[in-house]
Amino acid sequence: MKPDLSTRYLGLRLAHPLIASASPLTSTCEGMCALEEAGAAAVVMRSLFEAQVQAEDTAYTVYSEHGSYSQAEAGSYFPELPSYDKGVSGHLQSLRNAVEAVNIPIIASLNAVSLEGWVDYAMRLEAAGAAALELNAYFIPGDFRMSGRDVESHYIEVVSAVKRSVSLPVSVKLSPHFSSIGHMAHQLVDAGADGLVLFNRFYQPDFDLATLSVKSDLKLSSAQDTGPALLWIALLSARLRGSLAATSGVETVEQVVKYLLVGADAVMTTSALLRHGATYMRLLVAGLRTWLDEHGHASVAAIRGLRRVTDVEQADVLLRAQYMTLLTDYVPGRLAA
Repeated sequence: MKPDLSTRYLGLRLAHPLIASASPLTSTCEGMCALEEAGAAAVVMRSLFEAQVQAEDTAYTVYSEHGSYSQAEAGSYFPELPSYDKGVSGHLQSLRNAVEAVNIPIIASLNAVSLEGWVDYAMRLEAAGAAALELNAYFIPGDFRMSGRDVESHYIEVVSAVKRSVSLPVSVKLSPHFSSIGHMAHQLVDAGADGLVLFNRFYQPDFDLATLSVKSDLKLSSAQDTGPALLWIALLSARLRGSLAATSGVETVEQVVKYLLVGADAVMTTSALLRHGATYMRLLVAGLRTWLDEHGHASVAAIRGLRRVTDVEQADVLLRAQYMTLLTDYVPGRLAA
């Protein structure tokens, strides 16, 4: 008998734990259909960015109103577009098309800057048919007067406001840069979050030395990036109410299995799919099935959480033992390769 790969994430029943997270591959209906065909259990649509919507709306206004009332005979030169909806109509239509075209859940991703934007766009994404909502909370406090408590309160306020406005499940994609991630995770769940995605990656700035201008330097994640998410899912999975999804560093089935062992309900991947194409999803799913079969496990549920940390004392021992082992066993030059 083949192993049962099914799992539940945010209350959604999935055929297996592997989800295609937000990327250029999930920006169009065609891309999401290709991922379903490749075997993805669900997809997270590319994020709707409020800042981008605002920029596009400003550009639309500038170009459409350029020269208005410059002649007595004409107040404007361009007719109004009845379907124009502040730059979000195309994104929402892509979501509607994909919801109709696929049979897997589509999770909408949202990155807003204002509380009004979080709420308004969340409601629009729900109305367009999203099965769940992922809050892509990419927020860097550049104001040095803002304390750590203020930052946490900002996240809590966003989650609370969104949950009051929509009825669909809501997850929060977090960064690992909180002083107490465990406490923050519980605050978010208490505020209404149905799950967490660990972890978001902040893209670091770089400069072009020839022009002294800021340049984009996107580096895809690798298996070496799994450490923080493995640690915190292991610490949280036994003690946090709500779903946990792992993301970052999923290159092979080994990372998928490790995330499941520490208690992840779902495992998301982007970089591997960008490197190898959407069809690589099929290899990951087959690899998971093969691993379970070869190791005598009847289901994903049978291995989930086998390596989770169940209490604070156990966590302290784990962390201290790992630290001491690295210090005492390190041999200069051994890690050079």
